[in-house]
Amino acid sequence: MPKGIYNVPKPVNEPVKSYAPGSPERKELKEKIAELRASTVDVPMYIGGKEVKTGNTAKLSPPHDHQHVLGHYHKGDKTHVHQAIDAALAAKEKWANLSWEHRASIFLKAADLLAGPYRAKINAATMLGQSKNAYQAEIDSACELIDFLRYNVSYMTEIYSQQPGSNPGMWNRVEQRPLEGFVFALTPFNFTAIAGNLPSSCALMGNTVVWKPSNTQIYSANVIMEVFREAGLPDGVINLIFVSGPDAGDIIFSHPDFAGIHFTGSTDVFREIWKTIGNNIHLYKTYPRIVGETGGKDFIVAHSSANAKEVATGIVRGAFEFQGQKCSAASRAYIPSNLWEEVKNYIIEDIKSIKVGPTEDFSNFVNAVIDEKSFDKLAGFIDRAKSDSNVEIVAGGKYDKSKGYFIDPTIIKVNDPKYVTMCEELFGPILTLFVYDADKFEETLKLVDETSIYSLTGAIFAKDRYAVETATKLLANAAGNFYINDKPTGAVVGQQPFGGARASGTNDKAGSMINLLRWVSPRTIKETFVTPTDYRYPFLAQ
Repeated sequence: MPKGIYNVPKPVNEPVKSYAPGSPERKELKEKIAELRASTVDVPMYIGGKEVKTGNTAKLSPPHDHQHVLGHYHKGDKTHVHQAIDAALAAKEKWANLSWEHRASIFLKAADLLAGPYRAKINAATMLGQSKNAYQAEIDSACELIDFLRYNVSYMTEIYSQQPGSNPGMWNRVEQRPLEGFVFALTPFNFTAIAGNLPSSCALMGNTVVWKPSNTQIYSANVIMEVFREAGLPDGVINLIFVSGPDAGDIIFSHPDFAGIHFTGSTDVFREIWKTIGNNIHLYKTYPRIVGETGGKDFIVAHSSANAKEVATGIVRGAFEFQGQKCSAASRAYIPSNLWEEVKNYIIEDIKSIKVGPTEDFSNFVNAVIDEKSFDKLAGFIDRAKSDSNVEIVAGGKYDKSKGYFIDPTIIKVNDPKYVTMCEELFGPILTLFVYDADKFEETLKLVDETSIYSLTGAIFAKDRYAVETATKLLANAAGNFYINDKPTGAVVGQQPFGGARASGTNDKAGSMINLLRWVSPRTIKETFVTPTDYRYPFLAQ
C-alpha cells in the first residue's frame, strides 16, 4: 500500500458568529432552541458502541427554568464502570494500531460537523442545559471545541515529527506510543468544549477512554457523543458513562490498567483523586499520568495610571460573563484609591443596564447559575456580606430561585483584603474588591500573590509600562495565564494555552502540544547499519 508523509490542514481559529438581529445564525439558533424545548430526549450511556439504558433515570432541566423537562438520562452503577473499562481495553489494540492519519480524519470531520450541521444544536443544547447565553455558547461549545479538535491534530503531527539526530552508521528515531491501559476523562459542567476536549485529546493520541461528564452537562455531552459517532469514531474508543463519582473512583483507581486521568473540576476532588492514586500506586502496571485543571481565585489589579473605564469593563465582563462560572473568571479586584470613585460609578452604571433572565431571550447578559446547590452557596455568601458592618454591597446582592437559579451580578467592597470572599473560590457572579492606597502598589502586588492558594489567571491594568513590568515580575507565580490591560478570561486555542499551577492544577496547558505529550509514552529506537564484530576498542592496542 502506498504511504506518504502527510500534511494536515493548517488550523485557524473558528470565526465567532455574532448572532446579531437579522443574522441567519440567530434565526437558525432560535429555531433549534424552540425545537429542543418542545421535545424530550432519552439519553443512554455509550459503552462499546452500544446504547445502554438502565431504566433508572434522572431529569434534565434548564437551570433558568428548573420545572421544564428537557429529557432524562440513564444512571449507571459500578457494573457499568467495569463494562466501560472492558470496552476501552478491548478496543485499544486496533485503535492504537490505526494509522495516525485516520485518527486525525475522524476528529477533523467532527470539527467540520460542529462548524456546520451541528453548530446550532450544540449551541442550543449548551444554552438550555447549562444556561449560557448565545454568545457564550458560541465561543465555547462551537468555536473552542472546533479549535481543540483541529489544533490538536496539528499538534499531534508536530509531536510525531520531532526526531533525534543520527551520527553516521546509525538511524535514531522516536515513536510516540499511546499509554499502556485506559484513560479516565472526568469533565466539568461549565465548558462544553472542555467536556469534548478531555476525552478526544487522549483518544487522538491512540488511547481509549472512559468518560464521565458532570451530571449538569449531560444534555450537551450527548450531542458531543452524537457528533463523534457520526464522524466515524470506532466502538469502544470513548465510552460515556453516567455514574456517581465514588462508584467510578472505586473501580477505576484500583484497576491495574488505569493509565491516566484527564480532569477539570474542583481542587478538593482533584487532591482526593491524587491521594487515592498515590495510595494505590502498587496496583498499577505503570505510573499513571495525572493531568488536572482545577480552581481559581482570579484577580484584576489596577494601577494608579490605569484607565478607569477600561478597568470597569474588564471587571464586568471578566466577573459576570457566564455568571462567573469560569475557572478564569475575575473573582477579586484591587483598585487604587485615586481611581475608585470613577471605577465604582462605571461599574454601577454597567450593572444597572445588565438584564438577568433565561437564555432564550437574547437580550439577557446574565443567566442562571448551574443548580440549587450552587445557588444556595452563593446566596449564603451574599447574606453573610450583608450582615457584616465592614463589608459594603456596592451593586447587586439580589437573588431568586423560584423559577430559575438567578443571582444578580454582585460587587462586594471589603476593608479586610483577607476577607473570606477575597480568598475562597465562589464560582458565581460575585466579585469582591479591595481599595488600596495608590502609593502602595508593590505592597499590594505582594498581597495579591499571597492571598490565594490558586494560580490560574490574573490581569494588570496600567498605562505606566514600569508598573506593567513590575506586576509581571512580582506576580510571576500567581497566574498561569496573565493578561495585560484585558480581562483574565477568554483564552483561545492556539493563542493562549490554558492552565495554572499551585492549587489550580498541573498546568499542562490545554490547547497546546504540551497537553498532548502527556498522553503518549515515547520509545527511542537506535538502528546500527554495520554492526561491530570485535569487542576490542583501539585503546586496548599495545
